[in-house]
Amino acid sequence: MAGESHTVCLTFDFDAMSVWMSGLGSASPAAISRGEYGARVAMPRILDLLAAYKLPATFFVPGHTAESFPGSVEKILAAGHELAHHGYGHEAPGGQSPEEERRSLERGLAVLERFMDRPALGYRSPSWDYSDVTLSLLLEYGFLYDSSLFAGDYHPYHPRLGDQVSIKEPLRMGEEVDIWEFPVDFSLDDWPHFTFNFNPHRVGLSASSKVLEIWAGELDYMLAHEHDGVLSVAMHPQVIGRGHRMMLLEQFIQHALSTGKVRFARMGDVAQELSSGE
Repeated sequence: MAGESHTVCLTFDFDAMSVWMSGLGSASPAAISRGEYGARVAMPRILDLLAAYKLPATFFVPGHTAESFPGSVEKILAAGHELAHHGYGHEAPGGQSPEEERRSLERGLAVLERFMDRPALGYRSPSWDYSDVTLSLLLEYGFLYDSSLFAGDYHPYHPRLGDQVSIKEPLRMGEEVDIWEFPVDFSLDDWPHFTFNFNPHRVGLSASSKVLEIWAGELDYMLAHEHDGVLSVAMHPQVIGRGHRMMLLEQFIQHALSTGKVRFARMGDVAQELSSGE
């Protein structure tokens, strides 16, 4: 990217019901209805808000969601947003064997390719969880970028393959690989702030004003102290889609636009720009 440019990537993990069945181990009608809310109620609100401000976004979609709600995926693409990989059934890679992880990756890829004329550029691991083989699989299947790791904040970086990690010896670093990592953080994720669970117990239910303060503060720091920064915000339709949280998202968008220093972009577009500038 020529000159100084600050970017906000609005990303949405459209998990629907898969996160409850796989990640949280519940297929009760009540849990399923929470996931369905994300498709039936929240997705139209999110797409309408993005259209109102003419903003592009990236949607990480499990294959299970795409097959369950194909109309929503078609609307994502028709609006010009990016469709990216998020597993098949929201299975956390750290709990899978290498063979199971490969099957989930391949199945999710196959589903998304039914909707697009090319493979997905990006990947986000379910639950932001990695196994020992995740990165090598992403390389094998030709992903341009990932957004699952935490070793940065405002600048995409190249993750390493082959680190040797032991509490008995210092870190021995592996080699950087040709994938862009868009770092994440739980403070920039709506799920831990807002989601209530009985089991495993999580209170959530923060005031949206608190979360707006955090998200706007991260943006303001980036603008004041970093060059060519990229801020990645992670949301879930079934979480951010409540009315007062949609107001939070709109207020954050308005704050970013009011600075006159920020563009909004799809993550895949930023990754392609970074690659072309190397």
